[in-house]
Amino acid sequence: MAELGVSDLDWPTLGEELDRSGCAVTPPLLDEAQCRELSELFEIDGAFRSTIVMSRHAFGEGTYRYFADPLPAVVQRLRVDLYGPLALIANRWAADLGTKPFPDTLDGFIEVCAAAGQHRPTPLLLRYWAGGYNCLHQDLYGEVAFPLQVTIMLSVPDVDFTGGENVLVEQRPRAQSRPVVASLGRGQALLFPTRDRPVPGKRGPKRVTMRHGVSTVHSGERTTLGIIFHNAE
Repeated sequence: MAELGVSDLDWPTLGEELDRSGCAVTPPLLDEAQCRELSELFEIDGAFRSTIVMSRHAFGEGTYRYFADPLPAVVQRLRVDLYGPLALIANRWAADLGTKPFPDTLDGFIEVCAAAGQHRPTPLLLRYWAGGYNCLHQDLYGEVAFPLQVTIMLSVPDVDFTGGENVLVEQRPRAQSRPVVASLGRGQALLFPTRDRPVPGKRGPKRVTMRHGVSTVHSGERTTLGIIFHNAE
């Protein structure tokens, strides 16, 4: 069983942290056995619809694999359970930025994706070895994009690997970029913006661009689960 259910999280505090810092870290959502089982799936070709070797595309050094449909039960559960409370935050941000709101449920949002020709699931496993890293990027797969996504650490930092911190960079208009570095324990989740977020301005909320990546892994093997809510074309 997971150490803590999604409904048990302190969502008001997580929302405030996302507003203030541009990211938030949860308590562990997966236990040791769940993390190990998901990590072991990386070697099962039939579990995935696509594999990307990052160096071939100048994305970094490492490999990531997109799950095939149907998703593993624990991944589907997390995708469904996390979407609801994150949609409340996303819709508050949408109101601030004057953009369209998002459906309350993942099923409703998947229908929006399908109408835009986005049918392929996007949750994935990412693996890095010594020397691996991920360049700053945004996970966009078509016209429709949910503004928040999640990374869950499946390895044990400083035991299975060293280095490999999550890096976020916020680019504010007419200002220098602001970096944020986040470290996760096994089973913990990082909540962060997919593309942009609102921040307070003199004339009301303004949109700032966000990118994310992973710093260089110094030793060992680092595996994470990525949960993205919009599907791909």
